[in-house]
Amino acid sequence: MESIVTATYAVHFNEIAYLQLNEHLAESSYSKIFVLVDENTHASCLPTFMSQVAVANYEIIEIVSGEENKTIDTCTGVWEALSELEADRKSLLINLGGGVVTDLGGFVASCFKRGIAFINVPTTLLAMVDASVGGKTGVDLGPLKNQIGVINQPEMVLIIPSFLKTLAERQLQSGFAEMLKHGLIQKKNYWEVLKLISSFDAIDDLIYDSVVIKNKVVLQDPTEKNLRKILNFGHTLGHAVESYFLESENHETLLHGEAIAIGMILEAYLSHKLSGLSELELIDIKTTFLRRYNKVDFSSEDIKIILGLLKFDKKNSHGNINFVLLNKIGLPTIDEQIPDNLYAEAFAYYKE
Repeated sequence: MESIVTATYAVHFNEIAYLQLNEHLAESSYSKIFVLVDENTHASCLPTFMSQVAVANYEIIEIVSGEENKTIDTCTGVWEALSELEADRKSLLINLGGGVVTDLGGFVASCFKRGIAFINVPTTLLAMVDASVGGKTGVDLGPLKNQIGVINQPEMVLIIPSFLKTLAERQLQSGFAEMLKHGLIQKKNYWEVLKLISSFDAIDDLIYDSVVIKNKVVLQDPTEKNLRKILNFGHTLGHAVESYFLESENHETLLHGEAIAIGMILEAYLSHKLSGLSELELIDIKTTFLRRYNKVDFSSEDIKIILGLLKFDKKNSHGNINFVLLNKIGLPTIDEQIPDNLYAEAFAYYKE
């Protein structure tokens, strides 16, 4: 599988990933190598990964898994560990894990001693198709998603789909939501192909296609001034839903893809009302997501709190809450504002 070249680094797949990593390590003069893991990737992925890496000495730093641990406090713990282990500006941090590990690890590396090199090895489907391209690093601020961070690029990204065998079905479905989003915002025929997928046993080529789609967008708009905003379809309301469920004592926490699936149904409804998305395509979107993701029950109080969280969305500017909507599947529009009365309609449509 051919490597995908971004503006500053390459995404390598399968055996080529290990070959490129070992070649990079041989050519570089890193003073020390650190591997950041959580307890899951420490047990399930690290032994396999390091058996293929030609390095004799490395240090392991472990964090606790879960979005609730994607915080500055966790960063401080990693920074202290790096300092105690005598990391310097010529050290390398390899982030082996899902989106929490790669987002947080990239941020840790970007700030430690004003920046050390890092390599991302995403081990979840979500991280492979979403966090692998674009250089977004960062952490949450309380329940508010990705409020603190920088855009900074890794040395390379290694995608090894065999790591997906360590994941539960729910985690795979979460990542698949981002792949479905790629079809909705860029490529209708890709959406049509993904709708028919019933098994995650052989999706290497589809992972590759999703990375290509995201890379194409990011190459045109690296710092999210315009086009790159389309990658946020479903995320304005979806992130608010995710944040609310993350801090709510009365609801089970939702995985990122589960919340974004809700957000995409809600924002598809808004697209139908405001930007021309046909009723047929709206029904197609809702049916597709509800076939894969359990419907969540929202009370009127839940919705009120979720809408209150919209003011913290990163895409907001000049007091406006900015949405990505769809003119049709494969054709998005950015920086759209929503009349207040339509939010209740969107949730009512979701609940029908």
